[in-house]
Amino acid sequence: MAENILFAHRFDEVSGSAIREIFKIIAQPGMISFAGGNPSANALPDELVSQIAQNVLQSDGKRILQYGATEGYPPFVDCLKVYLRNHLNLTPETVLPVTGSTQAMDLLCKALIDPGDRIIVENPSFLGNLQCMRLYQAELVPVDSDENGLLPGSLEQLVIQTKPKMIYTIPTFQNPTGKSLPVDRRKAIADIANRYHVVVAEDDPYRDLRYSGSELPSIQSFDQNGWVVYLGSFSKVISPGLRVGFMAGNENILRKCTIGKQSTDVHTANLNQAIVDQFIRQDLLPGHVKKICENYKIQCKAMLAELESFPEGVRFTRPEGGLFIWVELPEDMIAKELLQKAIENKVAFVPGTHFYVDGGHENTLRLNFSNSSVEQIQIGMRTLSKLIYN
Repeated sequence: MAENILFAHRFDEVSGSAIREIFKIIAQPGMISFAGGNPSANALPDELVSQIAQNVLQSDGKRILQYGATEGYPPFVDCLKVYLRNHLNLTPETVLPVTGSTQAMDLLCKALIDPGDRIIVENPSFLGNLQCMRLYQAELVPVDSDENGLLPGSLEQLVIQTKPKMIYTIPTFQNPTGKSLPVDRRKAIADIANRYHVVVAEDDPYRDLRYSGSELPSIQSFDQNGWVVYLGSFSKVISPGLRVGFMAGNENILRKCTIGKQSTDVHTANLNQAIVDQFIRQDLLPGHVKKICENYKIQCKAMLAELESFPEGVRFTRPEGGLFIWVELPEDMIAKELLQKAIENKVAFVPGTHFYVDGGHENTLRLNFSNSSVEQIQIGMRTLSKLIYN
């Protein structure tokens, strides 16, 4: 076996995903997992997707099974523009289908980031995209947040001080905290981007998973000069296995991303785009989302109810949607140590330290409720509560 392989330096500061390592543990029989971020198996419309797949192959199979345009399967592109019209500030040529919104982040970094460029990120933030940014050798600059998400005043100061190439934010039901940015902060971020000429990557995969409160406008809808790129996905509302996402925004940025995509996967799978296209055209999505949100709301409420009875000193977010609840233990507790005890008792979660740019915050953890029944949530949360007491 080859030894002393000289790997690219971009991997020097990057290790595998901590969540993926935990997934190896949660495969154990009987494990109650609050660790992942997957949609519920009950939310995956397998029979409906099977019917749609057969129909689109019968009606347009030759085109679907051939190579397609990097710019996307034409019916889906047209449908997507209409679907986004009321949510985004778009011109006709500013949509690019991608292979999951994870690819959108990769393409943005490929198009914009040189080694040493700075990216301002929420702290904590989605570790998968933090890993992507590190692979492009960006310098990550964390911005302060409060109970409502990142602080525009702190963001503006950092923009002036560090002159970043990009700002990365998950404004709605943020991963990992579940927080949502209020409208005034969304406007402020768009304004900062326009005044200081900084690209904002607005990552919004959880927007439709709302269980209470009112829908919020996108940051991109306040963008006047093309500095905000919106990243969306159908993974959480239809199927993560289809890997259909999209980018929308500045056509010059998207053109560079299109060129970058050509050498990555040529194009997102035509069949998968066609399936999502029919989901939208047949008006199946609203009813499906309503159904899954009703179930997620019950699961979320069950987990929050259990957290209310946790020991004094335990704090947690109360999200209006999404898939996650963020928990802060008393400062002298270490979530990784709690995890080891929890695993011995057949319960798993993700320690929060992995979501921070510089680690630390050892007393934090992320809980997911979408993959557990109410009964499992009650059993698992009561187990965690007892472990904290002890």
